[in-house]
Amino acid sequence: MSDESTNTETNTAPAPEPLAPPSAAELEELRAKAAKADEHWDRLLRQAAEFENYKKRAARDRQEDIRYANRGLLEKLVPVLDNFEMALAATNNAQAGSADALKAGVNMIHGQFRSALLEAGLEELDATGKVFDPNWQEAVSHQESAEVPEGQVLQQLRKGYKLRDRLLRPATVIVAKKPAAEPVTP
Repeated sequence: MSDESTNTETNTAPAPEPLAPPSAAELEELRAKAAKADEHWDRLLRQAAEFENYKKRAARDRQEDIRYANRGLLEKLVPVLDNFEMALAATNNAQAGSADALKAGVNMIHGQFRSALLEAGLEELDATGKVFDPNWQEAVSHQESAEVPEGQVLQQLRKGYKLRDRLLRPATVIVAKKPAAEPVTP
């Protein structure tokens, strides 16, 4: 019994004193803080809603930009299309001596078209005479050559193109290799 009586004596805490009712000044201060907290909560909800609207608007704008990303390029290519149509119309009405004029017109259109593509960031990859690079070129065959070192592009079959620093189409090439050794005849 003595063990139980010591346990109950040590585990009992003194009873808390009853709280005095808050004074009028304390009540007013609490009300002001509650009003300020409500104001902050409302502002937080409004900002969260504004941020969600901003995200939706930004996503819509991105989709719109993607949808019309090629507008500038197409504006440059439409006059080229017009000139090609005029050249085709001229071939239908061609007279015997107008072949040179038609050739000059087509060359002008080619230059205009090429210029528009270059302005848009297109770059030609000329591989002729360069060391074969599988990052920018596609080898379709190897050909023996004594004049060109092994691993060098012997002939370019089709131009390659890149858009700024990204490959659009590799240049199609034939790569040189050493000639096979001729068998020695005794």
